[in-house]
Amino acid sequence: MRFALLLPALLASASPVLAADAEEAMIIVTGKGLKDLPGDAALSLVVIERDRILSTGSNRLESVLADIAGQQQFRRSDSRSANATSQGITLRGLGGNASSRALLMLDGVPQADPFGGWIAFPSFATGRLDRIRVTRGGGSGYWGPGALAGTIELESAGPATLTPFMGAIAYGSRESLDAQGSLALKRDGGFAVVSAAYGRGDGFIPIVARNRGAADRPAPYEQASANLRVVVKLAPDTEAQVTATAFTDSRERGTQFSRNTSEGVDAALRLVGRGRWGWQALAYVQNRNFTSDFAAVNATRSAATQTLAQFNTPATGWGGRLELAPPVGKGITLRLGADTRQLQGATNELFTYVNAAPTRQREAGGETSNSGLFADASIETGIVTASLSARIDWWAIRDGRLLETTIATGAPFTTLRFDNRSGQEFTGRAGLAVKPADWLTLRSAAYRGWRLPTLNELYRPFRVGPDATAANALLRPERVTGVDAGFTLKPAAGIEIGVTGFWNRMDDTIANVTLASGPGSFPGVGFVAAGGFYRQRQNLDALTVWGWEIDGRATLGPFGLTASWSHVDPAIRATGAAAVLNGLAPAQTPRDQFSGTVDFSSKRFSASATLRNIASQFEDDQNSRSLAAATMVDALILVPIVAGVSLEGRAENLFDAEVQAALAGTGVVERALPRTLWVGARISF
Repeated sequence: MRFALLLPALLASASPVLAADAEEAMIIVTGKGLKDLPGDAALSLVVIERDRILSTGSNRLESVLADIAGQQQFRRSDSRSANATSQGITLRGLGGNASSRALLMLDGVPQADPFGGWIAFPSFATGRLDRIRVTRGGGSGYWGPGALAGTIELESAGPATLTPFMGAIAYGSRESLDAQGSLALKRDGGFAVVSAAYGRGDGFIPIVARNRGAADRPAPYEQASANLRVVVKLAPDTEAQVTATAFTDSRERGTQFSRNTSEGVDAALRLVGRGRWGWQALAYVQNRNFTSDFAAVNATRSAATQTLAQFNTPATGWGGRLELAPPVGKGITLRLGADTRQLQGATNELFTYVNAAPTRQREAGGETSNSGLFADASIETGIVTASLSARIDWWAIRDGRLLETTIATGAPFTTLRFDNRSGQEFTGRAGLAVKPADWLTLRSAAYRGWRLPTLNELYRPFRVGPDATAANALLRPERVTGVDAGFTLKPAAGIEIGVTGFWNRMDDTIANVTLASGPGSFPGVGFVAAGGFYRQRQNLDALTVWGWEIDGRATLGPFGLTASWSHVDPAIRATGAAAVLNGLAPAQTPRDQFSGTVDFSSKRFSASATLRNIASQFEDDQNSRSLAAATMVDALILVPIVAGVSLEGRAENLFDAEVQAALAGTGVVERALPRTLWVGARISF
């Protein structure tokens, strides 16, 4: 409840003078970065505008991103019930791993956790966002490491959409509360926004009714965030953007000893120049911590016992970016720049419990760094737009360690310090768009991307139920080579259809590979009980994926329709210890995903309904267990009462479909969110 009182305090501080002053002000700053690249016309790009960001059934970023078929986290659960470490984000079937393979950024700042690469979704209140640009396909040439599967750019709301006061509060199923609020001050020399968000709920029981036992209970959550953003004009063509965010996130996984928490404080400074020489300079720092308890549940699910306490996982990330846009001639856009990202972190854990008390302690962690130079050029001539980007990166992995001691004596029994490593990566992207008619654009692109393994993958062993997975300090970077081609049709006003086919090959794919089954003791994890599996993170030879994406939208008077369908056909290429996986599909990767929304807007009310379908997907690397396909329906209705005040009703998983999120080797099924209904109000002055 540390932030629970923050929202009311902010709302109470609103002043009538603020609104009057804001109406008289002239806003000339934007709060944005440099203009979008013209060469983006050659890419598979989808934009989600603010109206849609604010009109999902859950009012959460995960649901907004689910509009883009092919986007997925490792698990189907959202950030109210999933373990935070499973929420890496990816695109185009490059899944099977809880670390992010798509690069998620907020106002140019990478958002992946410095230690584990997962995304802290509760830190992103939807009311703070103005636009989301999702680029499918590797983009390491311009944006840098991490953009193997694509790039997701979040942009904060600016003066064009902010009002002096905005607030929303809703009450939902299982004693749930969802609240957001913001105050904005606008002047001709800039603007400032302070906002807060808070959510909580008593939670649902994750294990389905047919598999439950006395050990199973609801999984409550409590999450909050606060944000301050100030944008100031420094010169006629130059502005400074300062952002600070704090968040806290507490969840339980549905049994005793299964609580996990995340906390973070982020800050960024971006200077943007829009003169004849465009430029921007960015500096940021991220400080995060994570804790998690793990439990083993007996065969009858009558009791849970603690197996591990991850009591402290401090992690820090900092970096910067300098970008120049020199004037080089009509129809040519050139970007030159350099960037760096430095990460360090460690996990501290208690494990090997005997008579409900830990007997051993572990510290595992290290540092990674990357610095790169890049160039990106777009050329527009007649009906043709061409783009070409290239970069070189220098990376390093340092101070890797795994230290384990006996608690009673303090004596070490594992002391591993791993050799430092470093290397170089050359990546880039080329694209071509041809527009032979106003209603048709043909496009194609080829790209190469890469990412370093996370500190979590390199050094931290972990357990899920009876299964144990060892880390691997010798993991190599993942590298993706891909091509795509497609077209965009605009046959009539308000109608747009995009079709893209693609092929990707990810070399040195990092995956959790099953090596043995319990009972027994195994390197890096210790004892694994009967019914459990011993796995290790390893580099597979490759993962190849081909598929297609179809996106469409139409506006017909008061009605709107959007739809997105992604089909992928992934296959693992593996030899050696992982040869048994050769030809199989990666875990947690559905072949088909579909999302479609119908909306209606009038003076009396606005409403929308969204249908999503996820095909079946394999739970494990050996394709022996399968999660069933699922279809969900979300809905929203907004009814204006007086100027600036609307009542809302929302529904998630309206027909209470069983969305399977996990399947244990014992056949126990964990589900994602059941039907959840909300009623509330929105205020904007």
